[in-house]
Amino acid sequence: MKEIYEVNQEKEKAIIATFIKKGEDREVAFEHLKELRLLVETAGADIVDEMFQELIKPNVATLFGKGKVEELKNLISDNDAKMVVFDNELSSVQVRNLANELQVKVLDRSGIILDIFANNARTLEAQLQVELAQNQYLLTRLSKMWTHLSKQYGGIGTKGPGETQIETDRRIIRHRIIALKDKLKVIDTQNYEQRKSRGAFPRFALVGYTNSGKSTLMNSITNAGVYVENKLFATLSTIVRNFNLPSGKKALISDTVGFIRKLPHHLVASFRSTLAEARESDIFLIVIDVADKNFRDQIQVVIETLTDLNIAEKPIIYVFNKIDQLEYFEQIKQIELEYPNSVFISAERSINIMQLLEKMENIFDKLNKSIKLFFPYTKMQMINKVYEISKIINRDDADDGIYIEVSCQRDMEEKIKKTYADFIVH
Repeated sequence: MKEIYEVNQEKEKAIIATFIKKGEDREVAFEHLKELRLLVETAGADIVDEMFQELIKPNVATLFGKGKVEELKNLISDNDAKMVVFDNELSSVQVRNLANELQVKVLDRSGIILDIFANNARTLEAQLQVELAQNQYLLTRLSKMWTHLSKQYGGIGTKGPGETQIETDRRIIRHRIIALKDKLKVIDTQNYEQRKSRGAFPRFALVGYTNSGKSTLMNSITNAGVYVENKLFATLSTIVRNFNLPSGKKALISDTVGFIRKLPHHLVASFRSTLAEARESDIFLIVIDVADKNFRDQIQVVIETLTDLNIAEKPIIYVFNKIDQLEYFEQIKQIELEYPNSVFISAERSINIMQLLEKMENIFDKLNKSIKLFFPYTKMQMINKVYEISKIINRDDADDGIYIEVSCQRDMEEKIKKTYADFIVH
């Protein structure tokens, strides 16, 4: 009988650091550094110390000044650290110079986020999207430093293209980027066909800051059994489930990848196809961790990301989650004044979930109108246009013709009634 031995892999020791430009808000910078700590811990490292420097402008070659780099070098030696992660975006020159000077791995915020995404990409689509983002990231930083790093280091920040494309040149990486985009287009087309086949059910999309409780809320609404873990970016692939609104009407809800401050632009671009599900929804549910003192900043990050994706114009319900963690419930009244279209819940404890569902249905009903039409078979050619300008809820092919029930935005209601006045069933 084979004996099983448990292997405890030692965590990489890391130091986190940030550059603060003189005049900038220190408190905000330290809040970002705190978030970087959570990112690095999510990636699997053990943070042994942190450092910052405040200057009028960053050092072009090493970000920090010469004395601070020397101080960082001593800190690395004292703690036996193997990696330094900067909250700032580093140029390829800065990464190379710092790596040569410090003799450890040097990553920036984008690099650590990409590493987390690489670890959590479980579906083919997510893996392709992450590889695309990694190649785009690598393309801007291609230099001899990658060969240097590959010979000495493994672990965090060296997955994917960081290992497999070290000796490649920009031309080969660009070809790989094109190939990945082509594969994602095929998947996007397949996903589009799946979305079309779902019919005209009301669609809701959960969006929000990472770790705000979106997946927990989805489980509470649908009993979907979606993977939940107290880590950033625990799930990457969009998950769609059906559920019933209070009236009994069937609806669809999707859970999307979480957002975060300074989310790399190429990463957002890579995940556009995953976020297509959100783009085609009727209403956004922005899920917010109300117990987080920085929730207002997090809401702004979500709104800005949706704006970048050109999908910020949809109706929004602000879902303030984790109210069971609030110290003073008087805070809710103030937040309601700031965000009128809001609901306060605890997804984990299923508090006020029915209130949320009622608001979801009421807003959808206000936005959409149901109209019943009848077309005799001699007027079949008119049906195609109906499909183009509205959603078909129900279709019944009877002996005398076709009965159709459509759902349309209220601004289209008058147009449909005018165009098909003779075919409306009263």
